[in-house]
Amino acid sequence: MMAMGAERALLYCAGGGIGDSLVASVVARALRRKFATVDALTLPSHRELLDRVPDVDGVLVDEGEEGAVAAELARRGYEACVVTWATSRTARVAQRAAIPVRVGQARRFYSFRFTNRVVVRSERGDVTSHWSDVLLDFARAIGCDTEERRYRFVPTAQDERDAAELLADSERFIILNPCNAIASRRNWPLAGWAELARELRDRYDARVLVSGSPADARSTEGIVRLVDGREGIASIAGRTSVGAFGALARRALAFVGITTGSMHLAAAVGCPTVGIFPFQSDFPERWAPLGRRTAVVRASFPCHPGDTKERCRNYACIANLDRTKILAALDSLIS
Repeated sequence: MMAMGAERALLYCAGGGIGDSLVASVVARALRRKFATVDALTLPSHRELLDRVPDVDGVLVDEGEEGAVAAELARRGYEACVVTWATSRTARVAQRAAIPVRVGQARRFYSFRFTNRVVVRSERGDVTSHWSDVLLDFARAIGCDTEERRYRFVPTAQDERDAAELLADSERFIILNPCNAIASRRNWPLAGWAELARELRDRYDARVLVSGSPADARSTEGIVRLVDGREGIASIAGRTSVGAFGALARRALAFVGITTGSMHLAAAVGCPTVGIFPFQSDFPERWAPLGRRTAVVRASFPCHPGDTKERCRNYACIANLDRTKILAALDSLIS
């Protein structure tokens, strides 16, 4: 049994994209029901994100030899560890650190290393629960929960300065994110996004900043070329840090984009956010953005049998974006 007065807990969320770690941060908030301090152990590339999440007290990086990582955890004296991205490594590290209460996924060959094992709802056919609620099952296993499900992100003063460098004073702008890291960049259609960028610019009299990772710059710059260098549409892919993107989104009139980590980040800072889920294989209920003003546009184009975002012949749903639905969703948020 875990004492109610236990002081320190660890959220071990080392895996996936930044959106996964942001959603997992809701578990940190739940752990505060019993613990005075809640730290996070995450991937090196996610540290910047979680450093700006107020529900997390400290951020550790899971890198290097696992024995050294486990020794550092043992030194810190955690009473409990909740592993939201379970792998053989994360299970071993928590066990080697001798953390008394270790919560993780059931039905895996390494699950015996956890003291509390939880069956993930999706393995039982659940496709409608939001992933934040799925992950909260791990916290509930040790009597922790939260009614506030929206994740939070607070940019720093430097983030705000970095974002301001990309903008003119009092500029009215919309962020458009057309790229998904899971899908193939090689045959990702751009014309539909270019037309949407035009319509956003004209309908809302706002500059359109086309965002993405450094690897997406070729696509975002291609979209700008397709609109013939139209004034007010520009690529910012690879030009912002995670923190600066959050600061930028907080100033934006809206974020419109395909489901990805930047969608969740925009929602976290309170930006009106339209999440586009174009694939029939998507689960919008599971991955919808959580924020004060959010909307979801679901798949409407018929996929070929067996197509997924990872493997598709031509991404016809992207070439035929339902711009009418997208604009209607955005109207509902900013009218």
